[in-house]
Amino acid sequence: MENVKSILQDEKKCYLCGKEYGLERHHIFAGVANRRISEANGFVCWLCANCHRGTEGAQYDRETNLMLKQAAQAAFEQTHTHDEWMRLIRKNYL
Repeated sequence: MENVKSILQDEKKCYLCGKEYGLERHHIFAGVANRRISEANGFVCWLCANCHRGTEGAQYDRETNLMLKQAAQAAFEQTHTHDEWMRLIRKNYL
């Protein structure tokens, strides 16, 4: 699963704080079906443990979670249409 390239980053470092150690792979869209969509389309990023699972991390903080979804949509729509996004994710985050 780790072979899928992120549409948000090229380097293996925390997308939010820049740490280069203690990294965890974050699927921007959760749930069984959405996790597969995240994998297939690069809606993944590296996060340190704190940015991933901390109180203000992507798993628990609504604003951080939303920011990552918005970043994924903006990156996707650089090379795809908004209609393609809506067919895939079915929700607009921008």
